[in-house]
Amino acid sequence: MITWIVNELLKLNAWVALALVFLLPALEASIFLGFVLPGETAVVVGGFLAYEGRLPVALVLAVAGAGAIIGDSVGYEVGRKWGDALLAKAPRRFVKPVHVEQGKQLINRLGGRAVFIGRWTAVLRALVPSLCGTSRMRYRSFLLWNALGGITWATAFTMVGYLAGTAWQRVEHYTNVAGYALFGAALVAVIGFVLWNRRRQAAKDAETEAELADERSAR
Repeated sequence: MITWIVNELLKLNAWVALALVFLLPALEASIFLGFVLPGETAVVVGGFLAYEGRLPVALVLAVAGAGAIIGDSVGYEVGRKWGDALLAKAPRRFVKPVHVEQGKQLINRLGGRAVFIGRWTAVLRALVPSLCGTSRMRYRSFLLWNALGGITWATAFTMVGYLAGTAWQRVEHYTNVAGYALFGAALVAVIGFVLWNRRRQAAKDAETEAELADERSAR
């Protein structure tokens, strides 16, 4: 499907394609489009159109960066205003309250680094901004890391399309594979954190129980 979408993008008027370079990154987190279509697809195409001389490369960079930053800010607001309500309505068999709380703790522990790291893989781009809003991360901190991540991400994928030239499809495939690899690494890190947190809590509970037993014995 992505190949078909890319081919259709290349058939469009260059300025219409530029509008999509803005819209696809903007919609990834705001309406969770990132689960279906990675925003970097349009950005790489924009870089290729700049390589062909159909668009100014600086304009593609600016539009892609703006779409990424604005879209994630909308996702943050969605999480801040409705995140808890949406999570509360989710089926408990899939989204357990304890797991939501652990996710918030992870966001709070990593801070802005979670925003920057999440920018580099499609699934996390769709989730992290809203989860940051739900976790009540300070917007000033979120915006700083969001801008840093959005600008570097837009620059990287625009230049992938621009420098790769006619070989951009092959390079874009490799960048998608790298993105999924990063998501896998992040998922392993999250699971590791959750297991470590559970083990630490179990140790604390056992220590507390032992202290209570000692107090009862002393009486």
